[in-house]
Amino acid sequence: MSLSTQTPLHTGQSRPALILLAILLAIFVIPTSISGTAVALPNIAMQLKPELTTLQWVVTAFNLTFACFTLAWGAVADIIGRRLAFTLGALIYAAGALISATATDILVLDCARAVAGIGAAAIFSAGSAILATEFDAAARLKAFAMAGAAVGIGVGIGPTLSGLLVENIGWRAIFYVHAGIIGVVIAIIPAMRLQAPHFSNARIDYIGIALFVLSALLLVTGIVQGSQWGWSSRDTLGLFVLSVVSFAAFILAERYQRQPMLDLSILRNRQFVGWCLATVTPSFGFFTLLTYLPSYLSSVAGYSAGTTGLAMLLLALPLFICPVISAKLVEAGIKAKTVLFVSLGVLIVGDICLLFISTGASLLAFAGPMLLVGAGTGLCAGLADGQALGNVAPEKSGLAAGFLNTLRLGSETIAIAFYGSLLATNLHKVMSADLPDFATALDIKLLANTVATGNLTTPLQMVDASHAELFRTFMDSSYNASFHSVMLVLIGICILLSIVIIKLLSPSENTKPRLAAVSDQA
Repeated sequence: MSLSTQTPLHTGQSRPALILLAILLAIFVIPTSISGTAVALPNIAMQLKPELTTLQWVVTAFNLTFACFTLAWGAVADIIGRRLAFTLGALIYAAGALISATATDILVLDCARAVAGIGAAAIFSAGSAILATEFDAAARLKAFAMAGAAVGIGVGIGPTLSGLLVENIGWRAIFYVHAGIIGVVIAIIPAMRLQAPHFSNARIDYIGIALFVLSALLLVTGIVQGSQWGWSSRDTLGLFVLSVVSFAAFILAERYQRQPMLDLSILRNRQFVGWCLATVTPSFGFFTLLTYLPSYLSSVAGYSAGTTGLAMLLLALPLFICPVISAKLVEAGIKAKTVLFVSLGVLIVGDICLLFISTGASLLAFAGPMLLVGAGTGLCAGLADGQALGNVAPEKSGLAAGFLNTLRLGSETIAIAFYGSLLATNLHKVMSADLPDFATALDIKLLANTVATGNLTTPLQMVDASHAELFRTFMDSSYNASFHSVMLVLIGICILLSIVIIKLLSPSENTKPRLAAVSDQA
């Protein structure tokens, strides 16, 4: 496909403030949906009375389609135009939110959440491409920093906002609010005067999209269901095998497509791949903690739900300001790569500090490590997106944005599933070795899975009251030991990823930046 370079903002033909406002509002809503919807699950369960697995898909269905369709929307946006793709995404998301708000059946709610995820994928892919092509080098840096801050704010206040809405109005209010904000975005879109792309004989790669989405759906479904079916079960392994086969068919098809969804040549760009991988490291070092640390704080550390919710702001607060700080540092002349390497170091140091915290630790002991982890993630947020997309040709920015966000979201899904599985595995191992004599009649696998969710109350009811205190101490120490074992593995993954990133971003004779402006900053 051949697309003309879109007119940059400084020509005066566009309205940068309105463009930025629409995109920031849209990408703010999406992380609030990811981090906040889980708060409503108990209330949804009481009203709709679903089975546990169908209830879990209220969250999983959104994450699944979001991750699977991001790359597809990036490619489509390059063909039909980024504004049209962004508009379609906003409309689809709004429809999914409204259906979610009015659903009276859990399966309808699950499907509506999947629809909203498809819209969210279009918003992220097309929105990122618009920022990359409509803003020049200096303005692009600021725009992506603000976008990173918007994501951080959404992640941080999502649980708090959702909790207030559920407590005072009801769980349906969450989705009405999401639909309302996206409604404002839709009202702004007509004023987003972007240069329409011109193309000749451009075609949507339906075969590539279908094979990629199928492969991603099979993979993520296998990861999500693996903890319930068993990771070595025939069903789980079958999904993984079919995913590999589908992905191999996708790669083969793309090699012979005249206008492929994924131009494989983009993966030969070391700078682009390096900056893309920079978004994967926080998936293992930050987002796993965002999901599972509340269980540790409320169960092992013994904090109340309210205190735990406030404590989690320590992880999210740096994301409000660090993306802007990152942009300011680059503006001041510090190389973008230097800022990135520092951010990776800060993230890893924060995770390492968590290894020295044990049961009975005060909230103050958690504050330092959590702030460091959040700061390391925040310094990278926005910066990596802007630098990655700045290293590809403008006509491929939609495809590049789709690949970037697919890699980020896919790695988050994998990291979170991996954490849960590894935690349960370690708990089973530790508890099997040290299970007290008075608890030998308990199903050790069920016990480990229950404790892994942070539920230490139910197991206490399974032993004699005279042993309750001792059994509670046993569960605390087992969870604490397993938590530290998992953190060691995650830290190792972050270190390996950082080494690969540094290698890819190191100067090379074959590395030629796509955009001179980005090269100067990096």
